[in-house]
Amino acid sequence: MSVKIIFHLKLSFHESVKIIFYFSISFQCQLQFYSRRPKVTFSMLEIYNEQVRDLLVKAKPPHGGLKIRQNPSAGFYVEGLRAVPVRAYAEIEKLMEQGTFNRTTASTNMNATSSRSHMVITIRFVQVFKNEAGQSNTRSSDVNLVDLAGSERADSTGATGDRLKEGSAINQSLSTLGNVISALADLSLGKKNVLVPYRDSVLTKLLQSALGGNSRTIMIAALSPADINYDETLSTLRYADRAKKIQNKAVVNESPTERLIRELKEENAKLMQLLQKQQGIKGGGDTLDVDEIIKLCQK
Repeated sequence: MSVKIIFHLKLSFHESVKIIFYFSISFQCQLQFYSRRPKVTFSMLEIYNEQVRDLLVKAKPPHGGLKIRQNPSAGFYVEGLRAVPVRAYAEIEKLMEQGTFNRTTASTNMNATSSRSHMVITIRFVQVFKNEAGQSNTRSSDVNLVDLAGSERADSTGATGDRLKEGSAINQSLSTLGNVISALADLSLGKKNVLVPYRDSVLTKLLQSALGGNSRTIMIAALSPADINYDETLSTLRYADRAKKIQNKAVVNESPTERLIRELKEENAKLMQLLQKQQGIKGGGDTLDVDEIIKLCQK
């Protein structure tokens, strides 16, 4: 199962998470070489004024928010973000209610409970499989659901002071996301020397692997029929049109060490079969040592 992201606008997060959770567990239980129940963890954060806050922690976040670090293999991640082990959807639902309660909202002329931040929910699955030879392999996958705060026009919302600052941060973040989507679309169309500006915002840093990495991406665009929202609707349609052009190739997330061991064992087995065929051996035989493998490869 590959990394996925859903831009989930004005729809029920609870229903989406419930469907994804049950589908993922059901699918994994049907796998032929599945050996044990997957380990599942749940995390929930908000990006408010370009600062990251853990929505599952009641304590006030550190000054400047949680730090974003980068790992050479795993990419960007949030240091200190709580990942809660879960075994049933009821546990996830309880955590979502807690996180939603902690999320930053405020009243504007357009919405009495306007979201003042982007919210990212991550459900992580770690699976242990056994292949035909009885060897264990560990695979991992993340399902990210993202609720983007809507773009705002100050003259429509009547925002001043903190509300104006929040709206500016939201619009800047969405603009950067649009630039990333455009750059990825250009790469998919074969353009060269395109720089994808992931580092220009917190949101695009955290969504790097989901947007342009090992992922399958779904974007749900919410439109308004009201003429007062014409500009926002047109902008959303342009977002969706650009996102459609992005082409990613998802592969299984397997532990590099275990993958190397598996590939070496598979190669060893192929060489054994080749040697047996050349020598007319129908079965059995000792495992090839390194010198024998090198000699065989040099023929």
